[in-house]
Amino acid sequence: MSRSRRRSLPAEPVTLDVTGLAHDGRGVARMQGKTVFIHGALPGEEVEARMTRRRRDFDEGLTVAVHTPAPERVEPLCEFYDRCGGCSLQHLGPAAQVQAKQRMVLDNLQRIGSVTPDTVLEPVTGPLWGYRRKARLGVKYVRGKGRVLVGFRERQSPYVADMLRCEILHPSVGDLLEPLSGLIGGLRIRERLPQIEVAIGDEVTALVMRVLDPPGPDDQAALLAFARTHDLDIYLQPGGPDSVYALVPEPRPLTYSLPGQAVTLAFEPLDFTQINHDINRELVGRALELLAPTEDERVLDLFCGLGNFTLPLARRACEVTGVEGDATLVARARANAAANDIGNAVFHASDIYDSAGLGDVPWLQGGYDAVLLDPPRSGAREVLPYLHGLGAERLVYVSCHPATLARDAGLLVHDHGYRLTHVGVLDMFPHTSHVETIARFER
Repeated sequence: MSRSRRRSLPAEPVTLDVTGLAHDGRGVARMQGKTVFIHGALPGEEVEARMTRRRRDFDEGLTVAVHTPAPERVEPLCEFYDRCGGCSLQHLGPAAQVQAKQRMVLDNLQRIGSVTPDTVLEPVTGPLWGYRRKARLGVKYVRGKGRVLVGFRERQSPYVADMLRCEILHPSVGDLLEPLSGLIGGLRIRERLPQIEVAIGDEVTALVMRVLDPPGPDDQAALLAFARTHDLDIYLQPGGPDSVYALVPEPRPLTYSLPGQAVTLAFEPLDFTQINHDINRELVGRALELLAPTEDERVLDLFCGLGNFTLPLARRACEVTGVEGDATLVARARANAAANDIGNAVFHASDIYDSAGLGDVPWLQGGYDAVLLDPPRSGAREVLPYLHGLGAERLVYVSCHPATLARDAGLLVHDHGYRLTHVGVLDMFPHTSHVETIARFER
């Protein structure tokens, strides 16, 4: 921020009327005709806000006092909520969070895609605390504090938040932030360990520590002792993702189960998996219900990962083809199919975003009765033109980004001959602004 911009910020808090909620969970107000986004403010409130940043098109602020609280306002559970960037909605009641996310999805569909669903499904909810099983934590030795900080980044800041525990992380890690700080603070490489990846299965908790220098014998002994005490498996990552290795020769396998589908999936610590196992089970069940495959149908599963949807689909369909751009995940999916004794699922490693090369790929040559898509935040626009020619009568789209879902829904409806029949949100990420959505389309 330039000095002139810093001086132009009001020296004292300003009083504002909050009229809306932005997609990132901040309140929306107006000041002298300019939009202001205020952390910690809710629609309908009058708040005092300290202005923190001035931009060309909008300003940003932080709530310091609430004069007229909204009925949905609650006291945040986390004592570090005022500075940690891991959550943005703890001050809004859980039911109101879900309602706000559903309104956001429907608004995006109408505003961006010009589509309206025939049916809005009841939201799917689950545990509110201790649900998060995947995370990336920052680590920083701060000389001024004389200790190591372990946690999420501060809100809108590159600095690691000073926190001792986390309420949304699974307790096997959320309760260990302070002990982890003490462990790393005692290592010789405490200033060369910037990050920890968390991966938690049904039975095993794994921590992948990014190390810029190799730990010596004393550091390794300390890490192993900590792992034994807290029932963890610790991995080290000296370079890229392929460099990860476990401190012990045979680490315990990471797995999660889908009991309703009679499927168990194995994964490695850096593999993509849904962060909320309870909601993922509900998500898979709802996807199967909406896609409704029968034992004589062929199904295409795009962005299939390690088989989260593919293998349950294969329990019900004649044949399922899973496609994923990451060849490592494809190998994992094949191994999971074999481990679950599923022989009617085939997998292809293919760049689904290579729209120019999709015309010749073998998995697009045959017809399918139904298609499931679970793309990353960027959506699935590149592959949509090819789906029309597959003959699929039903399509289920799982999305983690309302804007790209709305864009793709508009293309499916207006350009490719589908109708949006169902939309529903799933509370995969309580207390954050992230939204998981499922949508069903019919030809």
